[in-house]
Amino acid sequence: MLAFWRMTPPALCLSNGNRSGFCCRASSLQSHENSDQINDRKSKKKKIVIIGSGWAGLGAAHHLCKQGFDITVLDGGNGFGGPDDVCMQGFWYPYQNIFSLVDELGIKPFTPWMKSAQYSEEGLEVEFPIFQDLSQLPTPLGTLFYSQFSRLPLVDRLTTLPLMAAVIDFDNTDTAWRKYDSITARELFKQFGCSERLYGDVIDPLLQVGLFAPAEQCSAAATLGILYYIILAHQKNFDVLWCRGTLREKIFVPWIDSMRSRGCEFLDGRRVTGLSYDEETGRISEVVCGKETYNADAVILAVGISTLQELIMNSAVLCTREEFLKVLNLAGIDVVIVKLRFDRKVIIPNASNACSGFGGSFAWTFFDLNQIYDEHKDDSVTVIQADFYHANELLPLNDEQVIAKAMSNLSKCIKDFNTATVIDQEIRRSPRSLTHFFPGSYKYMMRGSTSFPNLFMAGDWITTRHGSWSQERSYVTGLEAANRVVDYLEDGSFAKIIPVEEDEPHIEALRSLNRRLNELRTQIPLSDYFLQ
Repeated sequence: MLAFWRMTPPALCLSNGNRSGFCCRASSLQSHENSDQINDRKSKKKKIVIIGSGWAGLGAAHHLCKQGFDITVLDGGNGFGGPDDVCMQGFWYPYQNIFSLVDELGIKPFTPWMKSAQYSEEGLEVEFPIFQDLSQLPTPLGTLFYSQFSRLPLVDRLTTLPLMAAVIDFDNTDTAWRKYDSITARELFKQFGCSERLYGDVIDPLLQVGLFAPAEQCSAAATLGILYYIILAHQKNFDVLWCRGTLREKIFVPWIDSMRSRGCEFLDGRRVTGLSYDEETGRISEVVCGKETYNADAVILAVGISTLQELIMNSAVLCTREEFLKVLNLAGIDVVIVKLRFDRKVIIPNASNACSGFGGSFAWTFFDLNQIYDEHKDDSVTVIQADFYHANELLPLNDEQVIAKAMSNLSKCIKDFNTATVIDQEIRRSPRSLTHFFPGSYKYMMRGSTSFPNLFMAGDWITTRHGSWSQERSYVTGLEAANRVVDYLEDGSFAKIIPVEEDEPHIEALRSLNRRLNELRTQIPLSDYFLQ
């Protein structure tokens, strides 16, 4: 009887500079295999253990399982996608890698592009249009010209222009990060002549909902990075859309299902308690979860700062390395999420709204879920979600006190909330769940590779030269970690990472000139004598 064979053509993957030449794979599999043959073939696959199941961990798993590796994803018990689904975060125009993933999965989880607004205690401050629908102006003129400021005079808005000198100087290099990371965002705006009113009514609130902390507690480097990426690089970058339900429901569940169909294993409730170290090879050999262990040829740590700090404190292996001990200096930000259903319909002009200056050190956002979530589209009453960032003042309050605070703030933004009654509520407290980019934090952050040759890192707090932020940054670092595994194991193809859009010509010209001036400045005698 003739056997039927399926031939797979060789796969070629180019070197990324760390590996020379090509890697070629050719496989010819018999159409009928017994269970022993299948188990034997599976046992020969390189085993990758990924710790964490947010954008970073799933991004790495997605690419590596397509390369034929034996992938196990461990989640600590908060549910897959947990840390990345803490609060509502938008998907900005430059999130091209995430948009590409969604297209690949064949899902449609997003709303159309939506307008947004910003409020202070005195009411509406500014409304942001859909910028890509308007005539394109050179950066930063489009953002200044088209944003509809309710109370801020033009002269105050123009005080943002001197800041472009710092934007041009900050080119996301290691040198730029070290130069600006040591000062606060408030000091940065003060140095470049920002008006008091612009800072208090617009800049500080934007930062508090972008970096989740007051400007005096945010790194100037992180501030310049996120402002340029989302607002200043290109006029259309400030356009945002939202997930039409929770991330877990709309994106993570179908994404995980697609990986399961390729053999990726997802294990929930596996809290990692340690790592086993092979002294002979210098590599991590196992991931330990209590009494269970998982063999690994490579490991990717894709968890938040607080989770990693807990693991470091309990791991005799990680405590031996300075790069991990430095992580203990980093910090997370507390978040309180309040979801409220009212007894009537309240008209909310914009689906997403940023707020600040309500008598606390926290900032907050509120969202009209009737406009965003599919499940609330046809509700006869209003459903909103309010997310409070840097919410350490709210954590010890009971539910009634938190709701009273939320209602007081909402009523100052939308007057009709004064006559609405809460008929249902849901409150979630998430201590230390978001990354805090505080002044001086850069020197404690980790690179994607570690001193363990088979241990790699991913997450929104990992240093990367890609230039992206937030969810896109997490996903990109997951792809970068996957590429490091491919390079280390010398097997598979590299993930394609879409770079951020190039600078506009006038910005690129100014940055080239600035780099040349900086090079000349270093040649001046005693140029490095004074504190920079």
